[in-house]
Amino acid sequence: MSVGKVRDTTVASDIVIVCGLGSLGQSCVQILKKFGVLVRAIALEVSRDLRLELEQELDALVIGDCRQAKVLERAGVSQARSILIVTSDEQCNIATVFAARSQNPKIRIVIRSAQQNLNALLADHLGNLLAFEPTQLPAPALALAALDEDTLGFFRLQDYRLRMTQVQITADHPWCNRRKLHELKGLTRRLLLHIPGQSSPMALRSQPIFHAWDPETIIQAGDRLVYLEATETAVLTPQKSNRLALPNPSRWDRLRSLPLVQLRGKAQAIWQDSSQTQRVLIVCGLVILVLIVMGTLLFSLYQPSQSIFDSFFATATLLLGGFGDLFGGLEPHPQPGWLRAFSLLTAIAGTAFVGVLYALLTEWLLTAKFQLVKRRPPVPKADHVVVIGMGRVGQRTAVLLQEMKQSIVGVSSSDLDATILPEMPLVTGKLINALAKVNLATAKSLLVVTDDEVGNLEIGLMAQDLNPDLNLVIRVVEPQFSQNIARLLPHAKVFAANALSAEAFAAAAFGENILHLLRFDEATVLVTEYTIEANDTLNGLLLAEVAYGYGLLPIWHQSAQYASVQLMPSDEIRLSIGDRLVVLATTRTLRHVERGQQLPKTWQVKVVAAKHQEAQFEGAMAIARVTGCEVSVAQTMMKQLPAIVPVKLYPHQAHHLVKQLRGCQVNAVAVSP
Repeated sequence: MSVGKVRDTTVASDIVIVCGLGSLGQSCVQILKKFGVLVRAIALEVSRDLRLELEQELDALVIGDCRQAKVLERAGVSQARSILIVTSDEQCNIATVFAARSQNPKIRIVIRSAQQNLNALLADHLGNLLAFEPTQLPAPALALAALDEDTLGFFRLQDYRLRMTQVQITADHPWCNRRKLHELKGLTRRLLLHIPGQSSPMALRSQPIFHAWDPETIIQAGDRLVYLEATETAVLTPQKSNRLALPNPSRWDRLRSLPLVQLRGKAQAIWQDSSQTQRVLIVCGLVILVLIVMGTLLFSLYQPSQSIFDSFFATATLLLGGFGDLFGGLEPHPQPGWLRAFSLLTAIAGTAFVGVLYALLTEWLLTAKFQLVKRRPPVPKADHVVVIGMGRVGQRTAVLLQEMKQSIVGVSSSDLDATILPEMPLVTGKLINALAKVNLATAKSLLVVTDDEVGNLEIGLMAQDLNPDLNLVIRVVEPQFSQNIARLLPHAKVFAANALSAEAFAAAAFGENILHLLRFDEATVLVTEYTIEANDTLNGLLLAEVAYGYGLLPIWHQSAQYASVQLMPSDEIRLSIGDRLVVLATTRTLRHVERGQQLPKTWQVKVVAAKHQEAQFEGAMAIARVTGCEVSVAQTMMKQLPAIVPVKLYPHQAHHLVKQLRGCQVNAVAVSP
């Protein structure tokens, strides 16, 4: 997978080409225009009404097959910085990748494709390529909307699971009237949004998502907080015995290294890993082996005239039920009575073993022939989620709901393969008729995620009549259609899937590596990865300048120099070439990074006094660390107190510096403009 990069806007071209003007392509065009770039499109055919509408959005429209070199040349692919290949034909998309790369070896390619293995191979061989499956991107948002709980999003970064959570502060909440907003910041938590209880919805939509809160604000009843928290998922490995670490092993340690003891340990491991059927076979096989060895030795001992092979075949005959063949008749036999008793027991054991073997073979044959599978569980009685539509979106959403331990039932117009979600109850048949079979009156939520928008609306209206209190989540393709559904079903959560996916495609066109997509309060948040290069707009900045200047939220940093990884990194880290950084961002903030448009620094910090000389030294170090100024400048300033720190800061950065100085026993205050 290629890693995102911030391009130097003074060098790179401002042309982005979109191949395919379906719903996804049109949404990509609308979002790209917000980045202020030249957007050109290639479409095989476009209706007259749509062409008139697109002419207002597009800088150029080329009618033709995007796989053809001449069509790509007319669109200016050789001068373009990126190309988004988002037609509904995957074969066409793959062919266009090679055609575009042959004309422009440096162009950024973002492709719509569900072929994961092929996508990885293309990225390795062609480079600067990123692939998305638009039906999969909205699945987490759909699953979380169905739960209707405090969790707004979740994703993984290496060994960490991160969760976006919202909490409504009540009078008895432990944070109410006791904690300030800046106190929520910790090693595993970052505050994203603070919504005061008296805020109007219109005021909230106009403010930035991140950092738009005063650190000194006291949390009060009625406030709503949205924060990101992380849980480390360490990989558990067996602890080695202290004895193995000793330089001089004991006698028992030397015995444990013998082959016989090692073989015993391996045998125990095999036994523990075996199934019930395998254990039966192991026991029967060992018994038969012991009987064959004993029988061969005993017959050879008491009948010296027989060869070892004759004794072996006599024992095998007994195991196959041939006792009468060897000891038939009433004539006395030269063998002692105990040997004949042993032979009888051997014949009985062999008969039992053959019966077990026949039973197991019969079971295996029936399973292979008739494909006997475990029956699906029954439909839950209450507090479950109904997922209507078991296409790729429905299956992915169902998997996520099962991972969150949510009881679900799937509804599909046709039967699913038994290996697909085997633990999920499934109702098949006409989708509208299935509503009467899924206990909708007692269900928690209903997800309607089929590809038929009109059918989704019909099912949603019927479900609302059956259960007005149902949490209804509807997937649509066309963004315009979502507005119509919202008017008919005002309490439903309507997701325009292609509009959500288009934000990831558009952001990826500028080199960013989009890892995940989150959704809350009608805003889309992109989990975005950067790799810092020499001409990047982020190179050389403190993380505080990245966060507060561009409106991003850094959540993961890996240093190229020290190969260290830090979750919820400190604001005092300075980025350098080769560093990797993962942030939460919106398309708006990514556009600011792309253009290098930082918010101005307007706050200052006034240092009043230091209690002693050591505090003066530590205060200078804190100023240099937080603001990024030279240590000598900070030390000179600390010798001339009271003084103003000679670097302007962002509000949160100034508050952090004051807090650090107070910890060094230096009195300081933040000064607003």
